[in-house]
Amino acid sequence: MALNSSSKDRMNGAEALVRLEGVKKHYPVTTGLVLQRNIGMVKAVDGISFAISPGETYSLVGESGCGKTTTSRMVLLVEPTTEGSVFFEGKPMAEVSMQERKLFRASVQA
Repeated sequence: MALNSSSKDRMNGAEALVRLEGVKKHYPVTTGLVLQRNIGMVKAVDGISFAISPGETYSLVGESGCGKTTTSRMVLLVEPTTEGSVFFEGKPMAEVSMQERKLFRASVQA
């Protein structure tokens, strides 16, 4: 698969295996049991970008409640993003087939 120039790690020019660009995850805050209405949003992750090159180990470190687990779940495609893009080998994960998604999940771990 040919990778475009945007799938290159800006630090060392290596091809990025996994890349996140401007990824956000916001959860609605609702009120009411029967007639729920949205009264706000919780910004769990707000605009994170990074790239992981082949052979790299990536550690996501931060305080409790800062969005580490949510970010990991979005990389693993367990949680959909509110905004932004997740790429695997230069291909947007939003465009992959169910078969490709299964292969991806089998090849990564958190």
